[in-house]
Amino acid sequence: MSSKTTVNHNHQNKIAVINDMTGFGRCSLAASIPIISRLGVQCCSLPTAILSNHTGFPSYFMDDYTRHFQAYADEWKKLDLRFQGILTGFLGSEEQFRMVEQFLEEFTTPGTVVCVDPVMGDYGKTYGSYTEQMCQAMRRLVRHAHIITPNLTEACILTGTPYHEGHWSQTQLTDLLLALREMGPEKIVITGINQGQFVANLCSVEDADPIIIRQHHIGQQRSGVGDVFSSIIIADAVNGIEFIRSVRRASAFVKKCIKRSVELDIPATDGLCFEELLGKLQKGNEKKHE
Repeated sequence: MSSKTTVNHNHQNKIAVINDMTGFGRCSLAASIPIISRLGVQCCSLPTAILSNHTGFPSYFMDDYTRHFQAYADEWKKLDLRFQGILTGFLGSEEQFRMVEQFLEEFTTPGTVVCVDPVMGDYGKTYGSYTEQMCQAMRRLVRHAHIITPNLTEACILTGTPYHEGHWSQTQLTDLLLALREMGPEKIVITGINQGQFVANLCSVEDADPIIIRQHHIGQQRSGVGDVFSSIIIADAVNGIEFIRSVRRASAFVKKCIKRSVELDIPATDGLCFEELLGKLQKGNEKKHE
């Protein structure tokens, strides 16, 4: 009498990343896979769309993957995959939001860290493809998250706070952070706050006082910065790295990548030149200087 052997696919830490796959432009899954892998965690990608290059270029090819999403996730259920982290990025429709919420219900365990990068807009405006219904869906999705990484525009959209150019006072930023806290996430970082010669990230961990982390501003804004940043944050969370330290690490790494991209005269559309610097990105628990 033969017995069926059960195969366990869960001996290694894994992060599920729900985002689009872009062939050129160093963003979304193309950034998350190498970053998370470098930090010692298996990156399992669930593509929401396949693009030749991202939408910041004058033209691009795109194949919407919404129709395949559930069948794809169902195969993971058959394998009984368990994730220590889940990271969500750009979502292109209300239907994708519904599917992601269902995915979180099915795959989130008590030990799973959920990070939502609420990719909705920049410079005070939502992206052209975003509807008010999608903004509402993102607000619901954020309530499932342990960590969120909005930029200043996205923080305003999520909380219904009027956006303005120029200086934001510490009081205004703190009020914005508190409004995000009320939505449920335990850990929050508002990224890319322009402060003259500095770019700042404002962090919050539960009820502790906010902490601001600054880096000198270098070069121009680039595609994929948020994807690199959030990938480090989720991998560090799975690796047990304290949140504020993780934000410092992610900020410093992004700065190095921007500096190298400027040195190589890489167009802003082509994203962060991180390949040469991956060797400098450590898991975070090594006894060495970053």
